[in-house]
Amino acid sequence: MTLGLGDALGIFAVFAVIAGGLAWMVIRRSAVSDPLLGELVGRLAQMAESQAAQQAQLAERMQGQERALAKALDERLGEVTRRVGEGLQVSSEKTAATLHDLRERLAVIDAAQKNLTELSTQVVGLQDILSNKQARGAFGEVQMHDIVTAALPGEAFAFQAVLSNSRRADCLLLLPNPPGSIVIDAKFPLDGYQAFRDAEGDGPRKVAAKRFADDVLKHIHDIADRYIIPGETAESALMFLPSEAVYAEIHASFRNVVEESYRSRVWIVSPTTLMATLNTVRAVLKDVQMRKQAGRIQKEVGTLLADVGRLDERLKKLFIHINQAQGDIAPVETSITKIVSRAEKIEAVQLGAPDAADIAHAPPEAWPRWSRFRLGSGWSQGEPCWPWQLGGVGACAAPWVRVA
Repeated sequence: MTLGLGDALGIFAVFAVIAGGLAWMVIRRSAVSDPLLGELVGRLAQMAESQAAQQAQLAERMQGQERALAKALDERLGEVTRRVGEGLQVSSEKTAATLHDLRERLAVIDAAQKNLTELSTQVVGLQDILSNKQARGAFGEVQMHDIVTAALPGEAFAFQAVLSNSRRADCLLLLPNPPGSIVIDAKFPLDGYQAFRDAEGDGPRKVAAKRFADDVLKHIHDIADRYIIPGETAESALMFLPSEAVYAEIHASFRNVVEESYRSRVWIVSPTTLMATLNTVRAVLKDVQMRKQAGRIQKEVGTLLADVGRLDERLKKLFIHINQAQGDIAPVETSITKIVSRAEKIEAVQLGAPDAADIAHAPPEAWPRWSRFRLGSGWSQGEPCWPWQLGGVGACAAPWVRVA
């Protein structure tokens, strides 16, 4: 157990009091016969008591300071502990978030690793396909098949068509003469190209390039000999490359091969250029179909023109009848106008005066309205005259005309 500063001072004061007491007892025994020595002993006893009191006060003060210091240390230690706890909490939360993000990224990396593994497996499979001549030919034929069927109608091509020389063409474009049917060959010597790509160093690379060029030239000559048949096929054929990279490499690095293909009339095509070529072929086929239908179109146009001529004659006859009808309608309108005019005159003119008795017994709303036409007596021609004015002084004079 560790003693505090106040405990040490208290023990020191106790020892001092005990030492003073012992000294006082020794001096008292030897000072029985000496009065001065007795006085000295008394003073020493007082001093010891005073020193003991001061030591007690100092011990009490030191204990109070020790308690205050212990309280302050406890508070500081509590604050430090709280801050350390908060810091550890924040650190643990950040660590947990970091670990969570790390786990998510590791999951993404694992998925990417799986995709890379699958892709590498597919690449290895593709390499195996391309390394096998038969499989390579099948791969090129499948790609060519998809492009041809997407670009042309079914009656415009034939796959694995047998020619008159017993050669089997990968694809035969059925075009009319000219230019005639065109053969597409989908087999390509990819072994030489792969060796050319894998060669390291100038010497091996030149050897591989020469071998690749020789293989392509031999294939071009084989296509020209097998698939260009006068009178049966067109004067040219197509060599299909299933890779745009190979097509670009040949045109960039093997210009002599391209020129020899031109001379042999064997056109090298890639998937993109084959699609463009097939679009041109489709336009040619449409033009041929239009030519086949030209005679029928001309016949139908002639029939249409004959119908238009008959319609023109019938319209002319109809116009003649319309003009005759208009000529007959004009006299009829004149007669109708005259008849209507005479009828209005007959309706407007009445001879003789109306019967006054009949007018008198009729209701006012049924009384006719009359107008005098004779001049004189201050009346003007056509001035109205009412029934009660008939006869008597100021009566209307005849003749009367009924006003509507």
